[in-house]
Amino acid sequence: MKLRDRVALVTGGARGIGAAICRRYAAEGARVAVADVLEADAAALASEIGGGAFGLRLDVTQRASIDEAVSRTVATAGGIDILVNGAGIFDMAPLLEITEESFDRQFAVNVKGLLFTLQAVAAHMVERGRGGKIINFASQAGRRGEALVAVYCASKAAVISITQSAGLALIRHGINVNGIAPGVVDTPMWDHVDALFARYEGLPIGEKKRQVGASVPYGRMGTPEDMVGAAVFLASADADYIVAQTLNVDGGNWMS
Repeated sequence: MKLRDRVALVTGGARGIGAAICRRYAAEGARVAVADVLEADAAALASEIGGGAFGLRLDVTQRASIDEAVSRTVATAGGIDILVNGAGIFDMAPLLEITEESFDRQFAVNVKGLLFTLQAVAAHMVERGRGGKIINFASQAGRRGEALVAVYCASKAAVISITQSAGLALIRHGINVNGIAPGVVDTPMWDHVDALFARYEGLPIGEKKRQVGASVPYGRMGTPEDMVGAAVFLASADADYIVAQTLNVDGGNWMS
């Protein structure tokens, strides 16, 4: 029960990695606000979890939606001790075919939405005066470039950089900001990724997933549940002296 009596707001919490974290946080004693643009799915997961969990609609591309989600969480649960910035989207295209619309959408969710959700929660934490833990989800894609994935890679590199800057800015308030960089994780998002690789590389559906899973030193793709241990650790007192770091949780795919 490492998170007993803590309140956690998890964005992108209705599915995939976010949902796995919500379940584990509740098992560790936290009261969880499941925040997602998929409001019905968030409410259903909160009902499944129990323990005072509740669902919220959150569109991280809208400042008003961010402010409302933070206000509702504080009003419902009395405060926020932990933020997990898990909302994210993926797109890809050859460099010469990248569209402004795709660029704007990825940066709106993956970077701008993450930053201003962090800002809103951090402002509450500073005013409350009890510190807190903020965990940003980056990606191994943020550690390198990829020929077909320039914009997504850039957006996740920005997450790593924001994590460093915010970590340095907020630790004097007792707020630890750190990140997690997953590798290839078998979620509904990766089905979308696989389909895009199939289009641009001429592969059968499922082949890219097979290839990337086989290339992981651990021997397989990750699962959402593989991410939750790091998410619990970084949200707990065990990580009090860890500041502005992004932890690779990728089966050995990237070493830094």
